[in-house]
Parts: sequence; C-alpha cells; structure tokens
Amino acid sequence: MAFYEHTFIGKQDLTDKEIEGLISKYSDIINKTGKILKTEKWGLLSLAKKIKKNKKGIFIHFKIESTYNVVNEVEKKLSVENKIIRFLTVKYDSLDLKKEYFGQTK
Repeated sequence: MAFYEHTFIGKQDLTDKEIEGLISKYSDIINKTGKILKTEKWGLLSLAKKIKKNKKGIFIHFKIESTYNVVNEVEKKLSVENKIIRFLTVKYDSLDLKKEYFGQTK
C-alpha cells in the first residue's frame, strides 16, 4: 500500500450537513480496503481564480494509506459529483501527520 494526500474542494454554498455527508461518503469508500490516517477540514478559502463560477470553496483534505484502485474509484465518483468543483490526489513515500497547514482555529 502507498500513502496519498487527497484534497477536494466543495462549492461555497454547501451546508455543514452536506459537507459531513461528503466526508462520510468518501471515507466509507476509502475504508473498504484502505485506511484514513487523518482528515482535515480547511474550511472556506478563496480560490486564485474562478472555478465553475465559484470564487471560494470549502477544502477537505484526507491523508490515506491505500492502493491505487481505491484512489481511482474515489476520483471517478468525485468527477461526477455536482457538489465538488475540483480534486487532487498526490502520492507520497511517507506522510507528516503532525503538521496541519490550514487547520481551522476555534
């Protein structure tokens, strides 16, 4: 199994319930054969330029240990999800689970 960081951007008008639904939906897919090491909600952030008429987006970030098949399945489902405007998956040799770059402070 390999390590991946997977980030997706939801539309800016999503409710907290819809965001939690997206997180649980994709967590279930990943947890079938992989393992989520960390989930970070980066919150509503401005985009560098408009994407599908959105100036802002809600960022969700997963750090996972999984096979490529699971990552491929998640990406296929995200590509047709109308609540998601972008996603990105990056493969790593190892992950830093301590540092949180955009964590929300409460």
